[in-house]
Amino acid sequence: MEFSTKAGTPEKQKAGCVVIGIFEPRRLSDAATALDRAAQGRIKAIVRQGDFEGKLTSTLLLPAIEGIAARRVLLLGLGKPAEFGARQLRDAVRAAVRALGESGAEDALFYVAELHVQGRSAGWNALQFATAAGDASYRFDALKSKNNQRRRLRLGLGVMGKPNRAVAAGLAQGSALAHGMSLAKDLGNLPSNICTPSYLARTATELAKQYKLRCQVLDHAEMEKLRMGALLAVTKGSREPPKFIVLHYQGGDKKAKPIALVGKGITFDTGGISIKPSAEMDEMKYDMSGAGSVLGTIKAVAQMELPINVVGVIPSCENMPDGTAIKPGDIVTSMSGQTIEILNTDAEGRLILCDALTYVERFEPAAVIDIATLTGACVIALGAVASGLYANDEQLAEHLLAAGQESGDRAWRMPLWDDYQEQIKSPFADMANIGGRPAGSVTAACFLARFTENYRWAHLDIAGTAWRSGKDKGSTARPVPMLTTFLMQRAGVL
Repeated sequence: MEFSTKAGTPEKQKAGCVVIGIFEPRRLSDAATALDRAAQGRIKAIVRQGDFEGKLTSTLLLPAIEGIAARRVLLLGLGKPAEFGARQLRDAVRAAVRALGESGAEDALFYVAELHVQGRSAGWNALQFATAAGDASYRFDALKSKNNQRRRLRLGLGVMGKPNRAVAAGLAQGSALAHGMSLAKDLGNLPSNICTPSYLARTATELAKQYKLRCQVLDHAEMEKLRMGALLAVTKGSREPPKFIVLHYQGGDKKAKPIALVGKGITFDTGGISIKPSAEMDEMKYDMSGAGSVLGTIKAVAQMELPINVVGVIPSCENMPDGTAIKPGDIVTSMSGQTIEILNTDAEGRLILCDALTYVERFEPAAVIDIATLTGACVIALGAVASGLYANDEQLAEHLLAAGQESGDRAWRMPLWDDYQEQIKSPFADMANIGGRPAGSVTAACFLARFTENYRWAHLDIAGTAWRSGKDKGSTARPVPMLTTFLMQRAGVL
């Protein structure tokens, strides 16, 4: 979705719909007050008679009003002024986009840039508007036979004064983030017969061409030469060839160390020989959401042209049962030389990640962040609200938590104490790939930590946040907002 800005008072805008905010209880925003004057008090009369209180995310669509150029006016509830903040702004914009989708409007102009958010600017509001609007307007209908009949809504941001460069810049940043999120959602929502490791590799190659990035895709033979025994053990039961994708974005100084993003790319996870129950197994197409978030984040960063260096590393394969598949009790040797006893073949994400975490050392990264739908235990611990965050560096953890708060894509710090390492000891190998039911998300992170001792590292377990189940099933694109915000802050543009 592309966004635009328009300067001028809302009553003069010739649009399909003008969106104005109303605070609770029945308090008009500045844009609503301007419309009310032009309409000779009609807006205030509607509000005063009790038709609209201004409760957060409530909406009321009004037909053409004399004195107002727009064909419709959408009243948007903003909640109580004292409680209005970043989350309320994003939630209100999403509610308005949903309401507009059910109306006959083909375009709409939002007046939310001037709304007061403590410590924030109009440019920041513009970034939040574009991100939330892009998120709410996303639909995945590419595989429906009648998808081309869907109406596309054009959205713009109104500015009551003169054209504002900060607003335009914020809108461009938010648009880039929304596009990155859409890519991550598309990849997650595609079925696994389409979104294979080869498809992810082609997507990375296309991104490289579009934004003049550098991309390298390693095949099975090249992974063998690198002795990626853990990754290759997982792919043994699949007929889909594995791919190891490396994507470089260089927007900063050539000598500056990159931030490395490592994304789990299991394009379908049956559990292997330790096969999963059939119920909801279709959702295991989302097991590549870490990979999707890396590609989405790099797209957003490249579109913003951030002055920073980023390298994305994606180990990708399927986890399938077959006569050649790895079995419980097998022992494999990772790229690091450490040996791993496979006690459960459904704990495969950590096996492909550990080789990627060893590989990424060659880039001498300033920091490494891996992103993975790693454990059901994290879903039990944190649900769908927060991603689990583990780190071996306090400052890196604090910066990621702050980026999560800033973007509304929150994480919660989890322990990474040596005490938990006891659970993954093996009598036959250097470690086991599981540590039992207790603290399953923690022991998975402790496993990864054994491969990250040479650099600053953080691990995001997004098993509970990467997608929604139920009637609104679909990818959320998390943690693209957190990662992009982290990189924007590190680049000094936010």
